[in-house]
Amino acid sequence: MAPSCPPRGIYTPVVAFFFEDETLDLETLKIHVTRLAEGGVAGLVIQGSNGEAPHLLHSERKEVISTAAAVLKEKGRSDAVIIAGCGAQSTRETIQLCQEAREAGADYALVLSPSYWVGAMQPPTIQKFFTDVATASPIPILLYNFPAVTGGIDLDSDLIANLAAANPNKIVGCKLTCGNLGKLHRVAHDKRIKTPFATFAGKSEFFLHGLVGGSHGLIGAAVNFVPKVHVKLLEQYDAGNIAAAQELQTQLSEVDWVLVRLGVSGLKAALGKYYNYGGGRSRRPLNPVQTSAFSGEKDTVLQQIVDLEKTL
Repeated sequence: MAPSCPPRGIYTPVVAFFFEDETLDLETLKIHVTRLAEGGVAGLVIQGSNGEAPHLLHSERKEVISTAAAVLKEKGRSDAVIIAGCGAQSTRETIQLCQEAREAGADYALVLSPSYWVGAMQPPTIQKFFTDVATASPIPILLYNFPAVTGGIDLDSDLIANLAAANPNKIVGCKLTCGNLGKLHRVAHDKRIKTPFATFAGKSEFFLHGLVGGSHGLIGAAVNFVPKVHVKLLEQYDAGNIAAAQELQTQLSEVDWVLVRLGVSGLKAALGKYYNYGGGRSRRPLNPVQTSAFSGEKDTVLQQIVDLEKTL
């Protein structure tokens, strides 16, 4: 049975792999999840933004979750948990996704704000949406704050804390991809929250900064690329080796900047170039990225951290 909230640590928002005809490539997914499990991550986030959740059918979402769960079991990682992206534009479908995620093997759900009718998504409406989902979901939920993909909707620290306080053991964490470290600090230390609550930084570029603010760890795209480096940074921070942690953070910030400019397809193209699996294919309308995109300084930055990853 999973803990009441996700354990502290490093989480990978797992990318989805496709063949040229855009069908799911589950064999490559297995290779990827194996590398992540062996890299020491605390868990996987399936169908987050990097998992192309909006591009997948409900049946495909379940298939990806169950495949990842089977790999974790096979590799002896029963301690690793699965958080499934379950956001949708209606309360009804969001609850359905939470139910299906549990059936497929997920331990928690990660839920974005609905955003199609942005003007109607005022704080009371958003609060009711998350409360209704948390009440009906068979698994605890985490709030996912990512204004760039929700029409600018930005959950503030009071809304997050009030939701957590009003829904103990049902709303058990948040992922803050907004990058607001003041918000992260406030939520991580909010006295209104009386039950276990995991506040995660949402990008590798402010991983260490989040730890200083009291984060529960990281859910970051670059963990797909170098999981062991992220785990090492957390170990250095916990050991009080701040200078060493800062050095790793400097490298991760540079890597994150290279990868974010190439998007989801670019991250998969990087896996193809540096680890010989995957490739820069996504479902349309996202364009593919070729390995030729990694040249010059980009290649230097990425190759250096891959070399470090392989020593850990």
